[in-house]
Amino acid sequence: VSELELEHAVVSRETDGELELEQAYVDFLIARPFNARAGMILAPIGIINERHEPPVFHGVERPAVDTVIIPTTWFGAGAGVHGEISGGLRYRAYAMETLDASGFSAEEGLRGGRQKGVESNARNIAGTARLEYVGTPGLVLGASFWSGDTGFGFPRVDSSVTLAEVDGRYRHGEIGIRGQYAHVLLDGMGELNRAVLRTVGVSPNTAEQMRGFYLEGSYFVVPRPAPRELAVFVRYENFDTQYRMPAGFQPLPEFDRDAWIVGVTYFPDPDVAVKIDYT
Repeated sequence: VSELELEHAVVSRETDGELELEQAYVDFLIARPFNARAGMILAPIGIINERHEPPVFHGVERPAVDTVIIPTTWFGAGAGVHGEISGGLRYRAYAMETLDASGFSAEEGLRGGRQKGVESNARNIAGTARLEYVGTPGLVLGASFWSGDTGFGFPRVDSSVTLAEVDGRYRHGEIGIRGQYAHVLLDGMGELNRAVLRTVGVSPNTAEQMRGFYLEGSYFVVPRPAPRELAVFVRYENFDTQYRMPAGFQPLPEFDRDAWIVGVTYFPDPDVAVKIDYT
């Protein structure tokens, strides 16, 4: 399985274009309940990260929770196991490269900490897992977990990140609903903020807790089956990248954010989405 992405039509530092190998792994299919996977893998966190292309979510942009709290697209070198067990339960569990805490910030949360394989430091290994229930038609319930030490960029700083997330999706006829909640615990951020300040002169003001959630409803005006579906949707998002601050640091109001998004998604083909929205 592989996914090679060319962004902005060019590969150039000057024009912000890039060529990314976002997935490239080998599956060793042993049995339905237990299989092995290794390579460049996507962290199994949340609704969107593993399937992050435009046809799988409403709105021109991904939800902010899946951008700064869960840093989609979040990928890295790793290996693990996955399978489907009785009762409609599916699981994935990996050991993979960790995040780099020196890239965290109040503005973008964990996003700048992704190593993306090419920059990965194997001094610390993270553990991540996801459990899903798919036993009821139209319903998907999920819970995800990620934990790892993140302070290798500043060897004298002992820092770590633990992320927990729950989500749900349900579609009945032409009505769809989905929701997600993610909470991040960060250890050692006060010490890290001071270390970054001494090094570059500006503190990232990274919090010791971040959290975010969203709720979304949609209605398919042009009914199933695909193709040529058309849906209207509304989504409320609330996310705070400075939910709890280390001692000696103050949160800023502009990082406690929320938004309403309304829009339309048209599917001329199941793999194509034409979108418009207002935020």
